[in-house]
Amino acid sequence: MTLEGRLVLALLEGTVTGCILALTALGLSMVFGVMRIVNVAHGEFFMLGAVSAWYVTSTTSSFGLALIAAPVFVAAVAVLVNWVILRPIRYEPQATIVATIGLLYIIQQVVLSIYGPYARTVAPPFYFRIDFPWFGYSGYKLAVAGLAAALLWAIWRVVSTTTLGLYMRATQQDQEMAQAFGVPVHRIFAVAFALGAALAGLAGALIIPIQPAHYLMGLDALLASFTVVIVGGLGSLGGTLAAAFLIGLSDGIVSVFFSPTLARIVSTALVALVLVVRSGGLFGTESA
Repeated sequence: MTLEGRLVLALLEGTVTGCILALTALGLSMVFGVMRIVNVAHGEFFMLGAVSAWYVTSTTSSFGLALIAAPVFVAAVAVLVNWVILRPIRYEPQATIVATIGLLYIIQQVVLSIYGPYARTVAPPFYFRIDFPWFGYSGYKLAVAGLAAALLWAIWRVVSTTTLGLYMRATQQDQEMAQAFGVPVHRIFAVAFALGAALAGLAGALIIPIQPAHYLMGLDALLASFTVVIVGGLGSLGGTLAAAFLIGLSDGIVSVFFSPTLARIVSTALVALVLVVRSGGLFGTESA
């Protein structure tokens, strides 16, 4: 393949990766921004979305139904987690980290015992190829990127223009003041946690025709999400989107021209560089 062809392939792969990364990391950033907690089990919501999408597709032969059922199921799990675990410990940051670490292992072991240790995938719901002068590219991957981009735009509109978004932004800025003005803070916490989990679950469902689902896949998703959120700035939705596409494109270029292993090294180095230059991330608030 020519240099031009490899560059186009790298940009396409980077765009798809960036869209999935943005969808996954946005939920983590939203939870931190609104609730001021770090959900270490966020990657397991991604894994639950992939596994549940595989189950629905294999039992009903409908991938479209799986795309609806997976985020709804993951959001329901998140609502239960918020009610049973997070509210009783009053969203205390240190306690939340410990609790979600425990939740991570619980979800992993439950899925392992039910789903098994096997990696499973599903066929894409449709297959067509986009022919470039140098190669043919999966139409499903481009459709995933388009759907993810549309969802990201929709989330942005919700946060920016709706009453729910106003409540979320008010809670993010000052929880006590927002509560004093009548914002139902604990209800906003529950909505933000469920929405963040649903985004991760949907990203997991979209990825299984491309990447097999298995019970340990949440770890990679968690690390990638943390990388994006740290580079973009904790709690900054705009920074999360920008960082996701930056890291996605860099991963695509380095993976195509060199190796996926080197791409991960570059991502880690980028995190270290950003923290040295701007401790709050590219779009976050500088620490004192």
